[in-house]
Amino acid sequence: MKNCFNAKSLKRQIRVARGAESADLVIKNCRAVNVFSCEITDGDIAIVDGIVVGIGSYSGKNEIDAHGAYAIPGLIDSHIHIESSFLTPEEFGRLAVPFGTTTVIADPHEIVNVCGMDGFKFMVKASEKTALDIKFMVPSCVPATEFETSGARFDSKQIAKVMGMEKVLGLGELMNYVDALACEDEMVKKIAIARKYNKFIDGHAPDVAGKDRQAYAAFGARTDHESSTLQEMRETIQCGMYVEMRDGSACHDLENLAAGVTEKNSRRCLLCSDDRHPVIFYKKGHVNSHLRICVQKGIDPITAIQMGSLNAAHAYHLYDRGAIAPGFRADIVLVDNLENFDAQKVFIKGELVAQDGKYLKAVKKVPIKKVASSVNIKNYSKEKLTLRLSDKSEKVTVHAIELSPGSIVTKDALVQTVTDEGGNFVFDPDVDLVKIAVVERHHNTGNVGLALLKNYGIKQGAVALTVAHDSHNIICAGTDDEQMDAAIRAVEKAGGGIALIHQNKQIAFLPLPVAGLMSDRDAVWVKERLEQIHEAAKVLGVNPKIGSVSTLCFMALPVIPELKVTDKGLFDVRQFKFVDIRVN
Repeated sequence: MKNCFNAKSLKRQIRVARGAESADLVIKNCRAVNVFSCEITDGDIAIVDGIVVGIGSYSGKNEIDAHGAYAIPGLIDSHIHIESSFLTPEEFGRLAVPFGTTTVIADPHEIVNVCGMDGFKFMVKASEKTALDIKFMVPSCVPATEFETSGARFDSKQIAKVMGMEKVLGLGELMNYVDALACEDEMVKKIAIARKYNKFIDGHAPDVAGKDRQAYAAFGARTDHESSTLQEMRETIQCGMYVEMRDGSACHDLENLAAGVTEKNSRRCLLCSDDRHPVIFYKKGHVNSHLRICVQKGIDPITAIQMGSLNAAHAYHLYDRGAIAPGFRADIVLVDNLENFDAQKVFIKGELVAQDGKYLKAVKKVPIKKVASSVNIKNYSKEKLTLRLSDKSEKVTVHAIELSPGSIVTKDALVQTVTDEGGNFVFDPDVDLVKIAVVERHHNTGNVGLALLKNYGIKQGAVALTVAHDSHNIICAGTDDEQMDAAIRAVEKAGGGIALIHQNKQIAFLPLPVAGLMSDRDAVWVKERLEQIHEAAKVLGVNPKIGSVSTLCFMALPVIPELKVTDKGLFDVRQFKFVDIRVN
């Protein structure tokens, strides 16, 4: 796009808007949705230098007939981790744009936890190779806590180096709310840097309520994507924050929170994915699927569109987009109706970049050498998977991480299990309780954290992956040490990936050579292998209501209640400390 702010371009925009000259592009015969007046206007959209200059009757050097389609603003995902799509930014753009997504607010804390500054720079550089406008939040919690081992540390000094970048909108989700509320020095420094640059601060505060919620908002946190109840949603909005209503691969809070959207509070509601796999994209779409859910739940279609465009643009101070109106970026999506929101054509800065589900731009990629995976587990051995609970064979009561469908919030379940003659945990096929291990993969420490997992459902075999939020060590769940070890060794050999073992044989695998998090292949290829993994999980007997990968990878995140496990052991998020597996 040409410089649309120089005097020559501005004069031309004015002349075209007044009808004195022809536009660069006119999208004819639209039904344009106005998110300011909440009206629908029949007419043409005139575009000059990638900017909308008028809606009405216009002629252009290039004209595209919309045939009466609705024109809605380009959609904005207000919070997403691109790495969790298993795709690099170039491929993520190719996947997301045809669904009507024109901007995403990305927090690259997954790859920064593995690769540090090299990971951040890789994501920024790769983002320049796609039509999708990818904005970044600087990771605030690398590592998420001091209770796990990450591949890198991203402290206030490093944050200060990148906070002023044009593509950076602010400080990423403050998931270590305990340190933030305790005024821990380093955390306060990070917050102060964002405030100094007048940049946005993303929140992450599950179960933080009352005066703690107010304190969280007081230091500048302006969003929260962890609201899962209407009460949390209400309190978040009361504190002047935006609620990011999430529908991703593992968490589906939007369906519940939609009931809390009213005419009075809707402008404080945003839409986000957080984490979204290619399989979900191909089945449901992206932000357009969020709009679909909103309308199905009784939200007015134009209000839903505001939530997926204008609200996010205003929240993140992107005042050049989020609407189809004079002076705004020509990020426009043509849809056949305001119920399904299936995208026919997608324009970014006035350029047709996707049509009928196909991305029209060439895909060029940046080298991955600096972020190629490094899996260092030389001090690991199968013997470290032994979970000793007693000195003899007996019944013992243990703390187990209990999974719930559609959520990464877990429960602390007290369960009785039987040990073998050596006092070690053994899998009982009649009891839905399996071992889960987190193997440190960055610094060859030999750390192996062990715990027990309830409701995962696996009956035979093991699942291992190098994606384990947020430090991304190897996480593995299985029925016996031999098969767990086989799965762990499989991802080690590949330098990162997802492996499923059944009867001591590998039955599905997705290699992830980019930091052990992302593939270097295209979305279709990744989708097909994820589908193979999904089918293989059925063979293992994994609970069909639980994501075999999308849920398991969150079991190492020690900032989501109630119990999680890191490479250092079983962690109680409520007490913010490690606890014994066995109940005394």
